[in-house]
Amino acid sequence: MGKFRDAVDAKALRFAVGFPVVLAGAFVFCAHLLRPSLPEPLAVSWTDDGGASFAPFAAYAWGGALSIVAAGWLVLSQAVPVSRPVVMRRIMMGAGLFLSLFVTSVLAAGLVGQSGLADARESRVDLTVLALGSGAALSLGVIMGFVFKADRRWSPDDDRAFELAIARELDPDLARDTIRLWVHARSSVFVMITVAVLFPAALIVIALPWLGAFLAALAVVAAAFLCARVKADRSGLRVLVAGVLPVMDVPAAAISAASASDVKAADYGGWGYRNHSGTAAMLVSSGPAVVVRKTDGHSLAVSGGSPASAARLAEVLTRVAARAHGGASGVEQDS
Repeated sequence: MGKFRDAVDAKALRFAVGFPVVLAGAFVFCAHLLRPSLPEPLAVSWTDDGGASFAPFAAYAWGGALSIVAAGWLVLSQAVPVSRPVVMRRIMMGAGLFLSLFVTSVLAAGLVGQSGLADARESRVDLTVLALGSGAALSLGVIMGFVFKADRRWSPDDDRAFELAIARELDPDLARDTIRLWVHARSSVFVMITVAVLFPAALIVIALPWLGAFLAALAVVAAAFLCARVKADRSGLRVLVAGVLPVMDVPAAAISAASASDVKAADYGGWGYRNHSGTAAMLVSSGPAVVVRKTDGHSLAVSGGSPASAARLAEVLTRVAARAHGGASGVEQDS
């Protein structure tokens, strides 16, 4: 029993079980209020030639109630297990609420359409009730999907966040030794890429769709290589092109010095990632950058965004490099 409780969201389970039952009970109650004005038997489906299929009132009311409960349980139960993704659980909760209310609206529209008639063959589904009920069901389902608070469980990500919080409490300088920043080319460069590649591709695609698609993909890749995610902390420096492709990973102990400087991309081979003759560079434009000298004699340059962020990045790299070298020499002395 304990494992079951840990595997499900108790609040969601109560709602998933109880709401369809209450809704079905309300439908049966309202159906009995309309009973005196309904024909016997009731029509449950209609054909184009005026024919209809019939069912007794009790079968219509209680069969409809079972349909509401079955539809609600089938979908709402998918939002109960806590092992499923939060987004999926929210979607299932909203979809379950919508489906339960929609089935109720269809059944209610069938009843109202037959109210006051002596022969059910003359009836039709009441479109006003169906439209109002369906609209309310959809809007309430969407609202439920947004407001439903999935019960989160402790995850490995929480462990890492907890360890980081503890480390920051024990070492207040840890935050000072960490910097994350995005660097990218000027907006005019992206506009130039769009004009030079995407517009011709839009014309070429009419004659050669594959070539137009290739040029468009080439423009996207070129733009991506003019964006980079720069991370610096006590472990060292890491640079990821477009935020996903790692091109530089320099341990703190391998850094001898770092300084902010105003550089020209042409001096390092141009924009983007370059690696030539022991000098690596990831420059998205000419301007503020950080030049890092390594202990093996090689060097590298990384765009720093603004002058302030470049100075901050150089400061952090200098401090973590000094810390790493001090720790290494301390170890040698102890040995």
